[in-house]
Amino acid sequence: MTLKIYLNTLKIGAYLSFISVFLVFTNLLFPYITSKQIFFNILIELLTVVWLALIIKYPEVRPKKSWISFGFAAFFSALLVSSIFGVDFNLSFWGDIERMLGWFHIVHFFLFYLIIITVFRRWEDWRNLLIASVIAGTGVCLYSLFKIPYSTIGNTAYVSGYAIFNFYFALILFFRRHGEEKIKHQDWLISALYLLVALIMLLVMKVTHTRGAYVGLGVSFLLFFILHALYSRSKKIKIYSLVIGVSAIILVSLIFLFPNSGLVANNSVLTTIAQISSSQVTFQTRLISWKAALKDFPNQPILGTGYGNYAITFDKYFDPKFYNYTNAETYFDRAHNNLVDIASTAGLLGLLSYFSILAAVFYYLLKGKRQGRISTNEFILLVCLFVAYFIQNLAVFDSLVTYICLMLALGYVYWLIEGSDEEEEEFAAGEAGLANKELAILIIAGLVILSVVYQYNIKVFGMLSGTINGQIKLAQGDIISAVNEYKKALNLNTPLDRDSRASLVNAINGRQEALLAMDKATAKEIADYAVSLAEANVALNPADSMMQMQLAQILNTAAFVNQDNENKFYFYSNRALEAIDESIKSSPGRVTIYFSKAQIYIGRNDKDNAIKTLKYAVSLNDKYPESVCYLAKVEIYFKEEVEGYKALDRCLDLGGAGYLNPAELIKISINHYLEKNDYARLLPLYIRWADLEPGNVEILVNLSLIYEKNGDKAGAIEAAKKAAEIDPSLRSAAEEFIKKLGE
Repeated sequence: MTLKIYLNTLKIGAYLSFISVFLVFTNLLFPYITSKQIFFNILIELLTVVWLALIIKYPEVRPKKSWISFGFAAFFSALLVSSIFGVDFNLSFWGDIERMLGWFHIVHFFLFYLIIITVFRRWEDWRNLLIASVIAGTGVCLYSLFKIPYSTIGNTAYVSGYAIFNFYFALILFFRRHGEEKIKHQDWLISALYLLVALIMLLVMKVTHTRGAYVGLGVSFLLFFILHALYSRSKKIKIYSLVIGVSAIILVSLIFLFPNSGLVANNSVLTTIAQISSSQVTFQTRLISWKAALKDFPNQPILGTGYGNYAITFDKYFDPKFYNYTNAETYFDRAHNNLVDIASTAGLLGLLSYFSILAAVFYYLLKGKRQGRISTNEFILLVCLFVAYFIQNLAVFDSLVTYICLMLALGYVYWLIEGSDEEEEEFAAGEAGLANKELAILIIAGLVILSVVYQYNIKVFGMLSGTINGQIKLAQGDIISAVNEYKKALNLNTPLDRDSRASLVNAINGRQEALLAMDKATAKEIADYAVSLAEANVALNPADSMMQMQLAQILNTAAFVNQDNENKFYFYSNRALEAIDESIKSSPGRVTIYFSKAQIYIGRNDKDNAIKTLKYAVSLNDKYPESVCYLAKVEIYFKEEVEGYKALDRCLDLGGAGYLNPAELIKISINHYLEKNDYARLLPLYIRWADLEPGNVEILVNLSLIYEKNGDKAGAIEAAKKAAEIDPSLRSAAEEFIKKLGE
């Protein structure tokens, strides 16, 4: 084929890559991630065949040597070596469904980079590519502004990162076009459009409220004016830039000094900025995470734990104080800091190779500025872009959309230094037909790639779709059909089955009563199948605390199903204890694992060990209400009422009533506190009971009286009104009660 056909084919493919940012196939597990990555993978794999044929037939178009490319190659090589010698090769190489950031997936971005630096050879090429990116970014941002904040991306942090890249791409296009308009006296409309879309990228920050993006963008804005003050040839621009920069510093300082002022409080953007603080819950939990990485770093400083295996480190050094800040999102599979993540999972080798890419970028930017190949405006914009990206990634990690934009930005820097300024480059046109070597490459590479496409994309797509089919059946209460759907999905035998298996294991664990209601033989068969899935996940990494805990839970469920056979019951129960001990060994500070262990002992009617286990869990963090409440429930269940009610006092004082169930326990506890006339502790119990039985008018009536006893008139009125709404016959009594409260 001719050179032109090759180049145009690859260019079209590069443009098609932007379609991925809009794809959300709801029939897939984790649709915001999987829909995009599978499409992108297939596209890049097919383009790679064409690219290989191109650079072999036309060696003159091969990418030139570049420190950016060398840095990339070193980085991906370091990640691969880390994966091979890490704790979980499957997770490192293939990743998981929730992120799809395994080595196999991210290396597609490197291939994308190689393709675009090969075929986009003139400013017109890059202008069109940047325009395509900006159009896609505008679509995503408009959807975020007018429909749903996380847009088609699925995460507001990713939307913010994507907007930052395209904001600067729009400004690069603006300054390039503005310069052309001055020289050629062209119409200013297109320049205005670039500014308009840049404004849209900024406006989206108002709905995403991502603090990391605010900091990154804010620092880059400040740097923008500082660099203009340093590099601009115009004295006026130097002065204006300096004034704006100083004013911005003063403004931000005032926001932090007066966070409760009317101006700040009435502006969502300023409020979010004012809330940037080391005392924020998200910062504190991430700080705990980063400290864990620091503790573990000396254990494997060169290669890390294995790319993508941050959860192992986080679990190993999990600090029970984490629960003082939140009981949600207690599992971190990423450090939420790109540098910490790379250092922890890929070691110094990965971190240094990552820095080599950034070093190469800034080296080329400075070199291009000195040589006059890069204009002052473009130099400043690119520096600001990479600074904003780097800072934002200190609070988050990359995703498909930011990886695509990063490849564009790095490819553009490559072109600025290595590209030709000529309108056309002189290359041989090449023969229109297919030469033997060219044909051989297309056939051999094509067959290999088609195999990869089928094995690692098409089959994965089928597995993900089948998993959703299984979940639909579960939602309908049809466990047997659900298991059959899962079996069909997992029979595809893909390297990404881990999350599908785990989802069924968790589903079966949560349906013990439903299992008991079905035919015994069928229930046992389902339990055994779920056990086999959990065992398959554990086999990938026996040190995975979560997988060991899931195995323990499903083994306990299997024991529950086999209560009619004492030998089988203890066969499963003993194995459950072994698995839960392995889980604890991998994460000794994670309080909630001990709940599962206590549950196993409860199933064995082993009161002493159940209580002992929960007391130890409480000792890890006695301010965490869930563990105290769990201890209270178990002690009361085993008739250890003196100790049980002491624990319940503590549970309620810590605000843990929401952890109490079932309703029968609430009733027993209410009677206990009624005897003691302890209305302060009765109130949260009645509130919890009302939550468990929202249509029970008697509870609401009593709740209104308890509110009154506690001097909470507003609460009493609200409860009385709610009771009257449910039962209109109580309206007059409720009105009389409310009137009495007002006297």
